Amino acid sequence: MEKIKQVVITVWQVIKKPSVHFSLGFLVIGGFAGGVIFWGAFNTALDMSSTEEFCSSCHQNVYSELQSTIHYTNRSGVRATCHDCHVPHRWTDKIARKMQASKEIWAHLVGTIDTPEKFEARRGTLAAHEWRRLKANDSLECRNCHEYGSMDFTRQSLRGANMHKIYLESDEKTCIDCHKGIAHKLPDMASVEGF
Repeated sequence: MEKIKQVVITVWQVIKKPSVHFSLGFLVIGGFAGGVIFWGAFNTALDMSSTEEFCSSCHQNVYSELQSTIHYTNRSGVRATCHDCHVPHRWTDKIARKMQASKEIWAHLVGTIDTPEKFEARRGTLAAHEWRRLKANDSLECRNCHEYGSMDFTRQSLRGANMHKIYLESDEKTCIDCHKGIAHKLPDMASVEGF
């Protein structure tokens, strides 16, 4: 016990005044190397938590819904994955969204939405959160792929082309206002407040 106490005291003294024990050059190079390692590990963790495999490990039911939509399989072979729609591309927005998503991981771990039945019971609430987020950021994740200026209205249905002309040229509506069920099954809309 006395040896452990002595080791703790020695380590504390090194941490308290590292310049007494190590040169300034060693501390700067060590700090830089430690920062690079931390940054690399942090970004690797961000990338790993943005894969279809990671998302579908808890959200298997909504992932299987996505597989039957045009966002998953289509004539051009372009696939929208979970993070394309649910994680912003800009780094600061991505970090904020990842912090919000930590509540979803917690809910799964403590058993709030850990079964398909529990998830279905909360689907309306969860969908409303996501719709509000997309409404607040003007459907940014949709606009990362679907650019208004690149739309060919002649290849859209008459109704779709008219709606896009009316609403996308104004600030009145955004993508999620009309396209709520585009990639996932809609919840019972009577149970969703505000929509």
